[in-house]
Amino acid sequence: MAQANTTPAEATVGIGAQGRTAGPGTASSGLTAAGGEGAASSASSPQEGASPAQEGGARLDASGFSTLVVQERADRVHVRLHRPAVRNAIDATMVDELHAVCAHLEAHPKVLILSGTPASVAPGGKGVFASGADIAQLRERRRDDALAGINSAVFDRIAKLPMPVIAALEGYALGGGAELAYAADFRIGTQSLRVGNPETGLGIMAAAGATWRLRELVGEPLAKEVLLAGKVLTGEQCLAAGLVTELVEPEALLDAAQALADRIGAQDPLAVRISKAVFHTPREVHPLIDTLAQGMLFESQAKFDRMQAFLDRKKTK
Repeated sequence: MAQANTTPAEATVGIGAQGRTAGPGTASSGLTAAGGEGAASSASSPQEGASPAQEGGARLDASGFSTLVVQERADRVHVRLHRPAVRNAIDATMVDELHAVCAHLEAHPKVLILSGTPASVAPGGKGVFASGADIAQLRERRRDDALAGINSAVFDRIAKLPMPVIAALEGYALGGGAELAYAADFRIGTQSLRVGNPETGLGIMAAAGATWRLRELVGEPLAKEVLLAGKVLTGEQCLAAGLVTELVEPEALLDAAQALADRIGAQDPLAVRISKAVFHTPREVHPLIDTLAQGMLFESQAKFDRMQAFLDRKKTK
């Protein structure tokens, strides 16, 4: 994938790796984690079929991870949630490890693919993305824990990663699992997908992004059904509402996510990063921010190279 030259103006649209709010795990991209269900394979190795060129560059040291399985290539990182015994419930260790992934991707921007446990290896043969927060841990949290925004901080960090985030969703994506999915730029699902926020039934609220991200994604009436009345959306309902962009067979889910990552990878990475950053800026700064960002891109070497290649192709036709 061609790399574009960057300029100091990157900071204008907030796409640099510096200046982000630190969270647990940001001190080092390698994290020694304790606890979690099962032993996640270190899986820092590249995906099968990756060429030597794809395998270069700085790599995330995930050898100490116990709740995530990581596969990394030159232009993307695939992170699989790995607490199958508890349906990938999001606990403190997983949050710390997700922060470590974010620290790596802020310093070395790549597409992030998030997935859960596939049906082929899940207990009972049913795939699951994430069943929510670990209720045993959640029960013990008090006001100060809520004010710390444990889950909301890492989900917000994921949403603000420089390159796009793809969530490959199968089975349950509930509570915190749903909010993690909402933080992605793209969501692809299967027929078995079930998305909901049952927090009010447990005496709390969905406080890690659902109250505003879900409304932006599906509109206020449906969001209120999910958040206030406990509605759980099926895969078909998610597709109809635009919450997922496509439904595929379970065995094709990761292929679909990788294909989307391929399409993103065919674009100029700097243009993608800036477009994502500008997309998420407040309405009040448009069109000024668009004009400034375009001015920066007009000076990038990738713009000249890609446009010249386009003109050269036209000449040969």
